[in-house]
Amino acid sequence: MNTAAPSTARSLIPKELFDRLTHRIVKEDRLDLLLAERIVTDTLGFLAACGANPGAPLGPSEQVDIGWHTFILYTEPYAEFCQRVAGRFIHHAPADEPGIRYEPKRDTRLRAIEAMKSIGYQPDAELWGVSAACSQCHDGCSDSNYTGK
Repeated sequence: MNTAAPSTARSLIPKELFDRLTHRIVKEDRLDLLLAERIVTDTLGFLAACGANPGAPLGPSEQVDIGWHTFILYTEPYAEFCQRVAGRFIHHAPADEPGIRYEPKRDTRLRAIEAMKSIGYQPDAELWGVSAACSQCHDGCSDSNYTGK
C-alpha cells in the first residue's frame, strides 16, 4: 500500500489510463476535456483518501462521483489501483442498503475533503461545491459500510 502522496493525484495512474478515463467522461457525460481531467484527478485523490481512511464514511461530490463511476467500469485497472493505493478493493457503497446509516451528503463530502488534504492533495473547490443532483446513485453513496455503531 502506497501511503506517500505523489505531487498530484493524477500521477497515481498511467497517462494512458488517465486519458481513457477523461475521454470517456467527455464522450458519455458531454463535458469538456479540461473539466474531465479535473474530475479524474480529484477522483484519484478521493480514492486515495478512502484507502488511507478505511471504514470512514467518505463521500464524493456529484462530479467526483462521475469519475468514480467511470473508473470502476475499467475493472482490472481499478482493482489494481485499489490494491496498490489502498491495500484493498474500494467498494462503491450507496447508503440505500439495509443496515447502512444514512449520512447527509454534505457530511461525507466534508470528511472526504479533509481526508484528501491530510494525505497531501488539494481538492478542486469548484468540483466539491457543485450542488447538482447525482444522476446515477443515491445521495449518500460512500466507500463505507459505516453504521455509526
